Amino acid sequence: MTVVVAKIGTSSITDAHGDIDVAAVAKFCGEVAALREQGHHVVAVTSGAIAAGLPAIGLGGDLRPTDPVTLQAVSAIGQSRLMRVYDDHFAALGLVAGQVLLAPLDFGIRQQYLHARGTLQRLLDLGVVPVVNENDAIADDEIRFGDNDRLSALVAHLVGADVLVLLTDAAGLLTADPRLDERASLIEEIVEFDAELEALAGGAGSARGSGGMASKVAAAKMASWSGVRAVIAAAHREGVLADAVAGTPGVGTVVHPRPQRMAARKLWIAFAVDTAGRVTVDDGARRALLDRGVSLLAAGVVGVEGAFGVDQAVEIAGPDGVVFAKGLAAVGAAELRSVAGSRTAHLPEGMPHEVVHRDDLVIVP
Repeated sequence: MTVVVAKIGTSSITDAHGDIDVAAVAKFCGEVAALREQGHHVVAVTSGAIAAGLPAIGLGGDLRPTDPVTLQAVSAIGQSRLMRVYDDHFAALGLVAGQVLLAPLDFGIRQQYLHARGTLQRLLDLGVVPVVNENDAIADDEIRFGDNDRLSALVAHLVGADVLVLLTDAAGLLTADPRLDERASLIEEIVEFDAELEALAGGAGSARGSGGMASKVAAAKMASWSGVRAVIAAAHREGVLADAVAGTPGVGTVVHPRPQRMAARKLWIAFAVDTAGRVTVDDGARRALLDRGVSLLAAGVVGVEGAFGVDQAVEIAGPDGVVFAKGLAAVGAAELRSVAGSRTAHLPEGMPHEVVHRDDLVIVP
């Protein structure tokens, strides 16, 4: 049995005015149902709550608000409307949908992670289609996904998915912007990422959504690091989910999984937490982190940038300025500056010995 996470974005299920495109949702639900008939488990990740809520209060288009509090209120209005459409279409196909709203800390705190995993697994065991969205209505603006692409990659890890399908308006990642270069062609396979490849993804997506190809590529990279095959494909393509699961050539851009599966907390640190600063270390500390998997100590620190606090994410760079790791700081920036280069025995009483504990540190190529 294959476990599939299928994510569809705002621009793929709403029209130009921000109203829910019922036909688009019906197509998506039909494709999920087709996978279920083949014996697969499917988790749907959907955007669209904010876009669905705007028309209900006379907003949308050029009147779209930008302040976080209003957007959170609008998501509360739109979420029930969005789920009603999913409920109706899944019910017509003989399926039951179950709403699951998640926040970033559900992946960063182990007990919440286990609760979320248990709920999703039980829904699948009961034959229910989980419909997942970020909990926008109460999300902390400083700690949130920002788009559902990263959320879907974390959900794929959470449920041990075999395939993550990221549905969008494009056929996949292209060699160039087709609006500017008529020779642009589909990149059908990605084995390893590099800066040039990621640069092809460009910037943000449509006005109604928060993603874009860049976030799809980032999510596919996350999935790859967690051992999940990812496919970026066009939502309008007929049979796109079945083709993605079957590995049909040309279905979209396929990102192959890395052989090593990253732990959920480290995946969250590496990709879902914004960095608040940078710590530069000497060559000895870099070798120790890379070769021995130890914690970062103050003795190896030679530079501190930013105003980060405890438990905020920091990049870790070597003396050449190249970032090679990321982690959650156990010591704030101001304190760290005062003890940089100091041996553990010389630290003030009560200060943590580890600047970044090895359990909160991720090596990034």
